[in-house]
Amino acid sequence: MRAGRVFSFILTMIAMLLLIFLSSRGLLGPLEGVVSVPLSFVQGVVSGITHTISDGLDDLSNFRRLEKRNQDLEEAYAIAQSQLAEYREKALLYDDLASLLDYDRFEPEDREFVTCDVIGLDNTGFVRAIQINCGRRDGVELNDPVVTELGMVGRVTKVSATGAEVLLLTDPNSQVSARAQSTRAEGVVVGQLSGDLLMSYISVDDEVREGDFVVTSGLGQTAPADLILGRVLSVSLAQSELYQEARVRSLVEFDRLEVVQVITNFEPVDLSVFEDQTEQQ
Repeated sequence: MRAGRVFSFILTMIAMLLLIFLSSRGLLGPLEGVVSVPLSFVQGVVSGITHTISDGLDDLSNFRRLEKRNQDLEEAYAIAQSQLAEYREKALLYDDLASLLDYDRFEPEDREFVTCDVIGLDNTGFVRAIQINCGRRDGVELNDPVVTELGMVGRVTKVSATGAEVLLLTDPNSQVSARAQSTRAEGVVVGQLSGDLLMSYISVDDEVREGDFVVTSGLGQTAPADLILGRVLSVSLAQSELYQEARVRSLVEFDRLEVVQVITNFEPVDLSVFEDQTEQQ
């Protein structure tokens, strides 16, 4: 067995040496041409597969780099969006405060205001009110008028040391004496569940125009005069036909209130002393 292997090895070596000798003499040219064709084909196939695998690995590496880059860009974009939202919020707050300051500038100099954040909204059932983070420590008292640069918001109906509740103009229990700004027609503005306001008890002899501003009249001392309440949408006779009614739309977006001001030095005139004197007479 071992002698056979030695013999096979010797024959293989002799064949190899013979092939080398014949190739060096150029005697194997035709045979080499025939054999080189399938070898070249195999080599091409192997080379193509190798290039494909290499390109695939490069593409995979590039894809991973692009994926990492995309994740980095998404994180940077998210951070930028967050910062932009924060800057917008600050800009809106700045605009609100700037508008309130402008509002102060054009109001009578003797009025004093305290600026408050809206921290709660009660818009359920039949109550329309907001809660603010100002209370007695800030000078806020019951019945103090609450405003923004767009007009009157409501009046303080509950107050604690550090907070207060404001009954909005749109609440059905809210009433304030009012007049049409241009014609001076008098009436009472009452809140509606629809979110609009209704100016009632306008004399049938008075003129009220659509688009006219409605302001507080100061009658009854429920609020200072000339606070904007809204604009007239339409005018009609009441069902009783004894007076006119006007639908009024406030300029204030009550569901989006964030910052308001409380007029802290408004003191209604005490008329009770005159009522006592009348009763005694």
